[in-house]
Amino acid sequence: MPMDARKQRILEAIVALYGTEGTPIGSSLLASYFDMAFSSATLRNEMAALTRLGLLEQPHTSAGRVPSPRGYRYYLDTLIAAPAAEPLPESDRRRIDACFAAMDAEPEKLAQSAARALAELTGCAAAVTTPQAPDLCIAHFEVVQVGLCAAAVLAVTNAGGVRTRVARVDGGFSAADAAALARLLNQELAFIAPQDVDPQRIAHLTASVGSGLAPVVLAAQALVATGPQTVLEGPQNLARMPDVRHDLAALLEVFSDPRAAAALIEPEGDSVTATLGEDIDPPMPGLCIVSKRYLAGGGLRGTVAVIGSNRMPYRRLIPILEYFAAQLGQSMTGNKQEDTP
Repeated sequence: MPMDARKQRILEAIVALYGTEGTPIGSSLLASYFDMAFSSATLRNEMAALTRLGLLEQPHTSAGRVPSPRGYRYYLDTLIAAPAAEPLPESDRRRIDACFAAMDAEPEKLAQSAARALAELTGCAAAVTTPQAPDLCIAHFEVVQVGLCAAAVLAVTNAGGVRTRVARVDGGFSAADAAALARLLNQELAFIAPQDVDPQRIAHLTASVGSGLAPVVLAAQALVATGPQTVLEGPQNLARMPDVRHDLAALLEVFSDPRAAAALIEPEGDSVTATLGEDIDPPMPGLCIVSKRYLAGGGLRGTVAVIGSNRMPYRRLIPILEYFAAQLGQSMTGNKQEDTP
């Protein structure tokens, strides 16, 4: 049975109406949506055909139809592949610009602020990864005295990000100790890829500084090995969505592991990617993750994603996500938003 233009229009209408109504869609409501351009009988026949194609489901005999996971997949693939038919409203554009203008440009802080702003803008959860590249490494270390028995190790990445870890030291700690350790760390661990850190080198360094200061070296090693950070904001929005809140605990567990979270929201290529909960391991039926890559310059890239019910208003959210990703990339490079065309 072919999927002709009329069936596609009806499927799109049911996705939109179900997203708004939250209840199975009957032929009468659908006829009103089309302003009576199709009769109820015609619509019932087409809905039955879409059900046979596996694109619609009927919860029970007397109910209307709802999109099936396969129907959502067809709808999203068609929508994403089509040229943008609806430009981003100027009000949304101004709101996004204002958000970024007020954010801290430091990458880790920017990722968190951006995720929070996107969650507030969409009413869904939002996730952002910090920018990464295959050659990302620590370019410079600083060691700061924090009281008599603690040291803060600050590491600046070659992407401009700042990482910090506090180490407790025994036997006192002075400003001279801090300066000497910073010189040592910059000589031995700067511009070293995480996979190239030699355990024997670390053992030699800890032995050379003594047991009292060894925790500072181990803190620096941990900063070198730190992978991409993934920030999740707005999970409380998911708790208000009946069709996804039952899997909220499982989703939060995934986000407790930054690498697993980054893999979960990673888009396919540079286009918007929509991942349905049925395709996630473990499955989270009713969930949908819409993600987009952002480019931060210098070969760095990250991901920004909207996470919510598969009844999300995709036609509104996808233009928001695309513009948001572009602005996030600009901000990660340090460019002001007013310089963006």
